[in-house]
Amino acid sequence: MNGLSRRVFVLNMVAGSSALYAGALLAQTAPMVDEKDPVAVALGYVKDTTKVDAGKFPKHKADQKCSNCALYSGKPGEASGPCGLFPGKLVAADGWCNSWVKKG
Repeated sequence: MNGLSRRVFVLNMVAGSSALYAGALLAQTAPMVDEKDPVAVALGYVKDTTKVDAGKFPKHKADQKCSNCALYSGKPGEASGPCGLFPGKLVAADGWCNSWVKKG
């Protein structure tokens, strides 16, 4: 490996590590989904599954939470995490929306 190839390799490693770090930092500082956000309203998202309007969402069950939904990718035990329906934002682990799908 010549000097230029090593330099390019090292620069690529530094750039890649920086991108991973920036992604991890963004995930920690991402904003929470606002219940009044138009997408959240359309999906019936609430931060607390016990506050779901049973009249509007009769399929809701008390044990359904974002944390046990297939679309949720947060870590177990954390209060919030990412959801595929809300890119760049976090949802409450104890939340719920009408797109809830059992994690399988």
